[in-house]
Amino acid sequence: MIELIEKFKVNSGSKFSLKKFDTSFDANLKKEETESILSDLIKQTSELQAKLYASNSCALLILFQGIDASGKDSAIAHSLSGLNPQGCEVFSFKQPNNEEINHDFLWRHYKAFPQFGRIGVHNRSYYENVLITKVHPELLKNEYLPDLKNDNKTKKDFWENRYKSIRNVEDHLTLNGTIIIKFFLHLSKNEQKERFLKRINEPEKNWKFSVDDINERQYWDAYMKAYEMAIKKTATKCCPWYIIPADKKWFTRFAISTVIFNVLISLNLDFPMLTSEEKTKLEEAKVSLFDKY
Repeated sequence: MIELIEKFKVNSGSKFSLKKFDTSFDANLKKEETESILSDLIKQTSELQAKLYASNSCALLILFQGIDASGKDSAIAHSLSGLNPQGCEVFSFKQPNNEEINHDFLWRHYKAFPQFGRIGVHNRSYYENVLITKVHPELLKNEYLPDLKNDNKTKKDFWENRYKSIRNVEDHLTLNGTIIIKFFLHLSKNEQKERFLKRINEPEKNWKFSVDDINERQYWDAYMKAYEMAIKKTATKCCPWYIIPADKKWFTRFAISTVIFNVLISLNLDFPMLTSEEKTKLEEAKVSLFDKY
């Protein structure tokens, strides 16, 4: 499993290109082979979550990014199905509202970061501000930013500063006890087409379809370039990216569950141990229950 995880991982200094990642990669596994393994992974992850919650010593933030129809919703639903809702919160970030647009681009996300002992899952994240805004820079006009000059140097500095802001906030979170896992669900253009057709042809999936999704396909190359640059600029040793093949949903879920489990187990979490004084009080409480109540 460790070799599998390392295959997906991108951190600082990696010679990285999205084209080198096979969207249909499945490690020569069969769907049937992974089902029992996945079930066991989900169970063990649930047990580790209980220790995370009880120890209250750190937090886990999981970010999901990917092109439309890459399977973010289903990946979250299946890979994290065993978690206790009391210790996990899922946020789905869409177009910012009036209050959010009147703050810096990280503000609404910072409010949603998990507290110690909890797992926070973000379906899309602050990375949208170096993805969709880079493909559609006209959206920046909505952000009440200082006027941007038209020369290329200023434009380059603007994006470099945004990447820097993201690195800084992730460094800050890591230094203060939040472990961050960043997933990019890497889907092929052809598989996206097939999934869009299913949404159109199957009535029960019609609600998932938006004409805007089709319009965005014309910017496919621009989006891939934006994703690649964002990953290159923000992949660090403490906050690497995981490029997850997304053409086969069953393998996507298996890969994501494997990464999350291995990150959690690497934390060496355990239930808090009572001090001798606390143990004495526990025994006294037990005696009191039998004697008085």
